Amino acid sequence: MEDLLAARLQMAFTLGFHIILACFGVGLPVLLLCAEAMFLRTGKAVYKTLAKRWAKAFAVLFAIGAVSGTVLSFEMGLLWPRFMGTFGSVISLPFTLEGFAFFFEAIFVGIYLYGWEKLSPWAHWCSGIPIALSGFASAWFVVTANAWMNAPRGFEWIDGAVVNPDPIDAMFNPATWAQTTHMILAAYIVSGFCVASFYAWRILRHDDSRYNRIAMSLGLILGAVCMPPQLAVGDWAAKVVAQTQPLKFAAMESHFETETGASLTIGGIPDMENQTVNYAIKIPKLLSFLANGDLNSEVKGLKDFPPDEIPPVPVVHIAFQLMVGTGMLLMVHAVWSALRYWRFRDHFFECRLFLWTTTGMGMLSVIALETGWTVTEVGRQPWIVYGFMRTKDAVTDASGVPLIFATTMVIYAMLAIGCVSMLRLLASHPVDPVTGQEASKPQ
Repeated sequence: MEDLLAARLQMAFTLGFHIILACFGVGLPVLLLCAEAMFLRTGKAVYKTLAKRWAKAFAVLFAIGAVSGTVLSFEMGLLWPRFMGTFGSVISLPFTLEGFAFFFEAIFVGIYLYGWEKLSPWAHWCSGIPIALSGFASAWFVVTANAWMNAPRGFEWIDGAVVNPDPIDAMFNPATWAQTTHMILAAYIVSGFCVASFYAWRILRHDDSRYNRIAMSLGLILGAVCMPPQLAVGDWAAKVVAQTQPLKFAAMESHFETETGASLTIGGIPDMENQTVNYAIKIPKLLSFLANGDLNSEVKGLKDFPPDEIPPVPVVHIAFQLMVGTGMLLMVHAVWSALRYWRFRDHFFECRLFLWTTTGMGMLSVIALETGWTVTEVGRQPWIVYGFMRTKDAVTDASGVPLIFATTMVIYAMLAIGCVSMLRLLASHPVDPVTGQEASKPQ
């Protein structure tokens, strides 16, 4: 049990660390392309400066993301050998394709970073397109593998062994499209709001330059534009969970009793002993509608499932409520941003309350991301492959897992410090407020 706990903690920590970098790997290239396209269209130096500085930041995040992603790949085999040994023939294809996407991206990252003065302007811009596409593809392939763990298919299960594996069928499992779309939109939202948050903070620090205004605007547009479809995709993803993982769906809502016309639970603290939710708001019949599109449909409760298969309900429920709550706050801010631009375009950056809330949206987007993955992963427990293999049966027999976890924590702390230090150094280089060009020396 000690090794199992350490293995799960290490996987949770390294995945939670990497997923933030992965989001920037998907979203930041889109912002890069937008900034450079504006330079090619207008000829204004401020857009080129912005693109070049973001390219340097992307290089740092890409390098550290490559390290943390490689660690995750090794962990799958080292910490969970029985999982890979049993299901490797089914689920190896998306990991292989992700590797190809990563190497393709790495090639064009080099071309883009070193091609500013060696390629024609439009050829250089075009060299950034494969980076954005590869980041998208990498995320899609990896999340497809995770979707399969939630809704496994593409094999026959005979006497505890995999027979007739079909990797293509496994990739396109029932959870694939909803989960991949939800995650990729989340990556754009995190990238956009985090970028907007940083530059809003710089403006609040009395650096109200055109450079910071443009950077904040581009980030805010990316995050805000992706929020409305994300709400629709979130509803779609919840319906998929209700069909493929009814137990996880019940845990998300702390829904104990099977009933028709089930009520939606907002907030609250689950009381597992009394099987109730304290301090919650109930909306009649809405849970049935969200699950099945029918106000009077039946929703299974936790009491109808074997006790040894129920996940940690308080963790799943609270994480789900945080994800939904932060997502709604992001949506409200997206609407506020659009209204402010429509009504107060010439004074868009002058409201300090708006700037302060924009500064907070970056952290809220990360909270929504991490709590969403908590729901996905913890809600599947005690299964590593839903319905087929339990997590405790997949963990390694090797000793020393707690020591490896402690070592990993130290290494990742160093990576985090190095990442933040490099980004701070890049951000310290001033930009001429008149020409929009970067100065040669840091402040």
